[in-house]
Amino acid sequence: MPDQSTTEVHEPAVPSSEEGAARLTRRKLLGTAGATGLVLGTAGATAGYAAAPAQATPLSSVGAGQAPFHVKHQPGITQGLQARGHLVAFDLAAGAGRKEAAALLRRWSETARLLMAGEAAPNDDTDIARDAGPSSLTITFGFGNSFFARTGLEKQRPVALDPLPDFSSDQLDKTRSNGDLWVQIGADDALVAFHALRAIQKDAGGAAKVRWQMNGFNRTPGATAHPMTARNLMGQMDGTRNPKPAESDFDERIFVPAKSAKDPAWMANGSYAVVRRIRMLLDDWEKLSLAAQEQVIGRRKSDGAPLTGGGETTAMDLEKTDAKGDLVVPLNAHARITRPDQNGGAAMLRRPFSFHDGIDPDGTPDAGLLFVCWQADPLRGFVTVQRKLDRGDALSTYIRHESSGLFAVPGGAAAGGYVGQALLEG
Repeated sequence: MPDQSTTEVHEPAVPSSEEGAARLTRRKLLGTAGATGLVLGTAGATAGYAAAPAQATPLSSVGAGQAPFHVKHQPGITQGLQARGHLVAFDLAAGAGRKEAAALLRRWSETARLLMAGEAAPNDDTDIARDAGPSSLTITFGFGNSFFARTGLEKQRPVALDPLPDFSSDQLDKTRSNGDLWVQIGADDALVAFHALRAIQKDAGGAAKVRWQMNGFNRTPGATAHPMTARNLMGQMDGTRNPKPAESDFDERIFVPAKSAKDPAWMANGSYAVVRRIRMLLDDWEKLSLAAQEQVIGRRKSDGAPLTGGGETTAMDLEKTDAKGDLVVPLNAHARITRPDQNGGAAMLRRPFSFHDGIDPDGTPDAGLLFVCWQADPLRGFVTVQRKLDRGDALSTYIRHESSGLFAVPGGAAAGGYVGQALLEG
């Protein structure tokens, strides 16, 4: 997982002079957001992308971060990893169709717009996030394969939403997979994220019911002394080789073009999200020596550098051998197998959350990764890489895919409009 085209995320520092800083009110945080430089730019501004190193910021200003709602690409795709997340799938209620779905997306979009700006929910706000700023809240909406039959929009269903193939590491729970609608919520404050979750659930009303929900987390911005790539629950740096917006083919690989020959017009500027709940078999993993763990991944655990030498971003020398003539990076090392140049250029923008849902009866931790990856074409992105992993990834012994979903995520809503409007009113 560390090199599966992962998200490069940096964690801002916390200057000691800020310790004990007075708490800011929700209104004051909003008022100072522009002055702190934490408000993300308009659509296309590179400051809002995950791959751009974050400036060091004190924890007391975390709440001031704000992501715009009305943008070219929906929020929650290119922003950096957030401290808390909720992934939720809904199924339309019996008898609900296109009309009810359109009304629901209109409600959801308005709620998202207000909450992302640090305002109260439009209907019966719970006050859970009172006193907090927007905390970089993002809310993202997508449509599953089944949505189109439920709404009589089969002719608008993208070919890219065809079911994912089966993989050898799959032990999927169908009750926690797929769904008509999908919502991704992320924020740098747990209460802000939960506030958004409750508002979205309440907005569903009688139109849709929750099919499954998963809760995740990442390191809080400001928890490290300097910006650095995040780590997953295996202790590995997870985000070294993610596609970067500065790369000339970034948009081509991640987003559906405005005029696509194979995607419906309503998907312009959108992307496809693959969502997988991946259990990490931590008890088995932690029995390995440090050297053995590094052989499985192909990178040093301490700093994420390839075993062939250099620093975290140094190119891996796939042909380098040791004194015995053996490859320094094993043929089945995860980092080797997932390299784009080993998969015909296939790449995806990963933006995961870690999860820990307690302990199983046998004492095994129910923990791992809520894998979320973005690509313009899931067959060329996720499926290509996963098929390669299926044929001999050393990491597969220590992980298990337990649920899966594929969702079409349209472009951002125009001012005054709502997400999915071109589909539902087209």
